[in-house]
Amino acid sequence: MKIAYLAAASAIHTVRWVNALAQRGQTIFLITMHEGEEPLHEKVQLFKLQIPAPFGYFSNVLFLKKLLKQLQPDLLHVHYATGYGTLGRLCGFQPVMLSVWGSDIFDFPQKSRWHRLLLVKNLQSATQIASTSQIMATATRQLCNDFLEQKRQLISNFPIKNGGMSSFRQPIAITPFGINTRVFCPHSKLRDNSIFKIGTVKTLAPKYGIDTLIYAFYQLRKTLIERQSPKAQILRLGIAGDGQQRMELQALVTKLGLNEVTEFAGHLPHAQVPAYLNQLDIYVAASRLDSESFGVAILEASACGLPVIVSRVGGLPEVVEDGVMGLIVEKDNVEQFATALLTLIENPTLRQQMGKAGQQHVIENYEWQDSVQILETIYQSMTQS
Repeated sequence: MKIAYLAAASAIHTVRWVNALAQRGQTIFLITMHEGEEPLHEKVQLFKLQIPAPFGYFSNVLFLKKLLKQLQPDLLHVHYATGYGTLGRLCGFQPVMLSVWGSDIFDFPQKSRWHRLLLVKNLQSATQIASTSQIMATATRQLCNDFLEQKRQLISNFPIKNGGMSSFRQPIAITPFGINTRVFCPHSKLRDNSIFKIGTVKTLAPKYGIDTLIYAFYQLRKTLIERQSPKAQILRLGIAGDGQQRMELQALVTKLGLNEVTEFAGHLPHAQVPAYLNQLDIYVAASRLDSESFGVAILEASACGLPVIVSRVGGLPEVVEDGVMGLIVEKDNVEQFATALLTLIENPTLRQQMGKAGQQHVIENYEWQDSVQILETIYQSMTQS
């Protein structure tokens, strides 16, 4: 099968999909406006669009049409429903799968009615929509149905024929980001038993609530010091990732007097993430927006045998069974995060049980090759219909 991907080569999820499919013998064309740092499989054929984003989402149409005519793929898979989704719609190729990611569904349409219209038109033009989580699939369908209902009501106020508008009917498939459990797995030798390390691996942006984690860590450490707990002396905070909020977060750490016990590890290539996770004792995802539509970073931590603490937003609760694999708390609630951390620190048996349960949950439900097989099955149904 020949599959053209229209997506950002800078996104690790794009790279994971195209590499896995190429490895399984599919012919993969990756068409992009964004340079990537992660290595591509030798059989992935890369094509760079001439005009960069954001203007390229509109101005690359003729070049893309010509390229697709030359490549003649069996289908086009577009990732992200707004920018690349717009370009995918304008090029007019069929069949097309459109993968929604999160902020394109939860944030983009809130900007204006024009943004909602653009997004809904992109979604309606797709042969098949793919979502990584149930909550995002539901939000996608609801968004489109609400928009169509508003349009129906607007038209009904004028003496013109409705035009036969109906509910949103595009099929939505669940295509979870799986985890390679041969790579993401426990390695106890990587852990420094002389310290107790709490951490996260995320982009340093407001969406991910790293400031909440820092405040919760500060409160936790203060509680342990007040109790004269030996754990207070060995407690460490690890923050891996880079982004727009780095200087602000470093300033916060300085303000709270946590410099000596906090590590900013910077951006990690995906291949280095398993080793970093295995240095942690507890993984925290304090995201504050529903556009955190699927907790792949949480599943990676669980696959490494870590208990997790996550906020109740977006698709995160879908991948964590509360009280079994970890603890779910309310977003932006520093008290609840600090209490959850204290609970796990004081209960090593519970930490171990949750870590093992999380690892088993990933193996049974989110194995990477199973996710790739799900995607291939959808591709086959699209090209056979």
